[in-house]
Amino acid sequence: MKSYKQYSVYILTTEKNTALYTGVTNDLVRRVYEHKHNLVKGFTQRYNVHKLVYYEVGEDIMATIEREKQIKNWKRYKKVALINAFNPDWHDLFREISGIE
Repeated sequence: MKSYKQYSVYILTTEKNTALYTGVTNDLVRRVYEHKHNLVKGFTQRYNVHKLVYYEVGEDIMATIEREKQIKNWKRYKKVALINAFNPDWHDLFREISGIE
């Protein structure tokens, strides 16, 4: 029996939507929670990049990693257009995916 796995590419931003961070994970709720609580050292902790504004889910880890690389290589305006199409008000989507405040 084949097990079903999900992988996500996601974009986080700051409260004022200045910096953007793109990542990939096999557990979106856990990973965003870690970012929000500064459990992940580095860019997101240093610049308070904690607001989930975009994500997409897939079943193929290699395709998801390729998508992350593709988005990371985009200019900011293209990332903004992607976010605007998915989440025009740039709301924090964490509560929607987790049920956690």
